[in-house]
Amino acid sequence: MSDRIWTASAVTSGFALGGFFDGVLLHQILQWHHLLSLVPGVSDLRQQVLWDGYFHAAMYLLAVLGLIGLWRRRQLAAPGRILLALLLIGFGLWHAIDAVLSHWILGIHRIRVDSATPLLWDLLWLAAFGLLPLAVGLAMQRGGGGRGPSGRAGTAQPVLLLALASLGLGGWALRVPDDMPLTAIVFRAGMAPEQVASVLQDAGATVVWSDPGMGIVLVDMEARNRRDLYRQGALLVGGSVVPAGCFTWSRT
Repeated sequence: MSDRIWTASAVTSGFALGGFFDGVLLHQILQWHHLLSLVPGVSDLRQQVLWDGYFHAAMYLLAVLGLIGLWRRRQLAAPGRILLALLLIGFGLWHAIDAVLSHWILGIHRIRVDSATPLLWDLLWLAAFGLLPLAVGLAMQRGGGGRGPSGRAGTAQPVLLLALASLGLGGWALRVPDDMPLTAIVFRAGMAPEQVASVLQDAGATVVWSDPGMGIVLVDMEARNRRDLYRQGALLVGGSVVPAGCFTWSRT
């Protein structure tokens, strides 16, 4: 029973890493799509970023569950080759499930929503980051005997490394990109433009751009004042740790 739980925990950790890879690269850096890019009626930036945040929160939850399972059975060691194989299997499973479910069955987004040939991009991504890691992981697992932990001590170190890597990547995603000196802010629905202007003036922020209702604004302001805006009606403030990095990386 312990072997199965250890194996499931390793695969779950790899699955979460696949989600992180997808979110950081495609949602933030390349910005080829958001989670609900093709869902009718979900075109507002607030909604898109909110659902990206839910997605990242779900991946963090899976990563925590996987790491807890590995840590609690750290006395049941396995060769690093087996752990890497299971992580690759989980990583590949994420991209395979995402392609079939999100791209083709539900149709909530595609790899490149602005492409004239979205199916080609879906298939290329599935092959490179889904089927290939999955095949490599399965081959490595068979080469290592196809078993989980062997009963030797010493799993703690790779689990700690995985935890540190997850925290490090999460922290990196929260940073403000060097080429984006302005702060993006989304205020809650119902705030009048005059209220928003007053809040920004009190925070010492200079408005560079805004939508007509000042629900979404780009401002030049001191970084130390960003978190204070949450007490004044802001829902999302770029570069303020909350929310996760997608909004900080969004381009106008």
